[in-house]
Amino acid sequence: MMPQSEMLALLARWAERGWLRELDRAFAAFLADEAPDASSLLLLAAALASHQLGRGHVCLDLQATLADSSFVLSLPPDGDDEAGLLLPSAVLAGIDLAAWQAALQHPVLTGHGSGASPLVLAGARLYLRRYWQYEVDVRAAIEERLTRTAEQRAGLPLAALKQALDALFPPAQHAGADWQKLACALAAGNGFSIITGGPGTGKTTTVVRLLALLQSLALQGDDARPLRIRLAAPTGKAAARLGESIAGAVRQLPLDGLSDGEAIRTAIPVEVTTLHRLLGSKPDSRHFRHDATHPLALDLLVIDEASMIDLEMMAAVLAALPASARLILLGDKDQLASVEAGAVLGELCQRAREGHYWPATRDWLAAASGEHIDAALIDAGGTALDQAVVMLRHSHRFSAASGIGQLAEAVNAGDADAVQAVWAHGYGDLARIELTPDDAALRDLVIDGAAARFSTDESKAAPSGYRHYLQVMAAQHPAATADQTVFDDWARAVLAAHGRFQLLCALRRGPWGVEGLNQRIAELLHAEGLLPAHQGWYAGRPVLVTRNDYGLGLMNGDIGMTLSAAGEDGTKLRVAFPAGDGRIKWVLPSRLQAVETVFAMTVHKSQGSEFSHAALLLPDRLNPVLTRELVYTGITRARLWFTLASAGPDWQVLKPAILRRVQRASGLLAD
Repeated sequence: MMPQSEMLALLARWAERGWLRELDRAFAAFLADEAPDASSLLLLAAALASHQLGRGHVCLDLQATLADSSFVLSLPPDGDDEAGLLLPSAVLAGIDLAAWQAALQHPVLTGHGSGASPLVLAGARLYLRRYWQYEVDVRAAIEERLTRTAEQRAGLPLAALKQALDALFPPAQHAGADWQKLACALAAGNGFSIITGGPGTGKTTTVVRLLALLQSLALQGDDARPLRIRLAAPTGKAAARLGESIAGAVRQLPLDGLSDGEAIRTAIPVEVTTLHRLLGSKPDSRHFRHDATHPLALDLLVIDEASMIDLEMMAAVLAALPASARLILLGDKDQLASVEAGAVLGELCQRAREGHYWPATRDWLAAASGEHIDAALIDAGGTALDQAVVMLRHSHRFSAASGIGQLAEAVNAGDADAVQAVWAHGYGDLARIELTPDDAALRDLVIDGAAARFSTDESKAAPSGYRHYLQVMAAQHPAATADQTVFDDWARAVLAAHGRFQLLCALRRGPWGVEGLNQRIAELLHAEGLLPAHQGWYAGRPVLVTRNDYGLGLMNGDIGMTLSAAGEDGTKLRVAFPAGDGRIKWVLPSRLQAVETVFAMTVHKSQGSEFSHAALLLPDRLNPVLTRELVYTGITRARLWFTLASAGPDWQVLKPAILRRVQRASGLLAD
């Protein structure tokens, strides 16, 4: 094995090439200073474990690294052939798992559980201690809530529960079990539960009826009082969207069959906050105002878009929950995982499709809901976690005639032949477009939505591009003398019109990444006479907040629109952001320190959003970020129309992408 000094020099060269972060190299150098006798294999593992965190992995899987070390460095897609620069495969040649584990043993640097060592070795997984602790805490908190299931169910008035469920869920219009009703029954009997499902399966409708169910039970009896309920989402955009959906669903709740129906409706909150606001972020700190010593004042917490929650945030949420409080997670298990380390929802739901319900769970659900689970989903050997997870299985958004739904299903199944069959069918809500060097195809897509490529459907709004919102902005501009309410209504109309179309990208950099495309699109819109300028601040510039700004009350992911609006000091540019309570927040551009233009948005940033027409742009060559989850997430951002745009022959990139799944190293569910 090479000497420690040579290993540090190799790590430095990797960092110079961008294969490793400088942070990762510095961490290994720090450990070498702390323990000059540390094995070079230990320093290598520490640098790689740190680097894996930056790529979404909670730990370094030693066995997987030995089997295929190509994934542990940020190598360019086409490789890098600098002569003489060793790769991990060469460094680890001849090393087996036992030898590497032995090299990681060090009394100061590596522990096997609680302690103060910077590294923790758990079998074949190497963690930075902080992330090992997050994983331990999340697992323990969930398991503790699951142990109270029997007690929770025993305390429920079964007859009242069934009566309320029957009132809230009229007989389903489709064959098979009513999974929305089953989800409500299961969540009512659990202190921790997950409701997962694809787009249009009714997650929001289900949770609103669940809240009505729980409030109806809470308002009965001598000690009746409404539950203290809070609703949250990981980003401002997701919170705003959930708030709109919740408010509409609450208004339409079928409460005629419940006593005190209007009292129940009033007791259901419609305000949704971000997790950072809920927990009380402390500026310039990883810590929150609410934690185990200062828990949240609530009885029930519902978190939407839970696929976006990373391991650290989940640990913070669980720490701040009172022991008696319920936690309900909503999300699509097949969407992209969080940008930060961890894929918590995906891991917790990895067995959801097969059910694995105990016979006792089946019997209790039948008694509580009158619904019967298919025998294929029953498993006497299921886990306690399986009994807390429900997958909604019927899409109300996408019918059999919807190409978007068929394409999403085929991609999610990783079935390349089925994907080809969907395209061959000629669905009217799908289009494909290959971009050309002269930008003519890009112009057609982003300005007019390539509308001629779709089959017209008079039952829904026609596909549009960015011309639509810019025309709304110009046509509905209030007079300078109009009051603030008029300007707020105008801003809401422009923001809604902007949501009719969004270009989504897999990459940030390069000619087909958001950084280059945002400028090209602004120039195209300016040349068309739709924008007054294409650089700096100008009316019609959409912006995305890229860092939490607690002073302004803006969160990472919030989208605002630059408008020429009247103020106390006359008409000038201001940026309008939708506030969670339906208001408009107006901010001077000079006060925004971390925003970027968002004509093009990464698929990661689009999570929690939906658009009437979404276009996913594939680059001209395969890239490591192109996976099944990314393509599926991009497709399912579209509500009515979807365009697959490509910088080259799309099948050369699309096929390998849908065959590749995100695999994040973790031990959350390890034995």
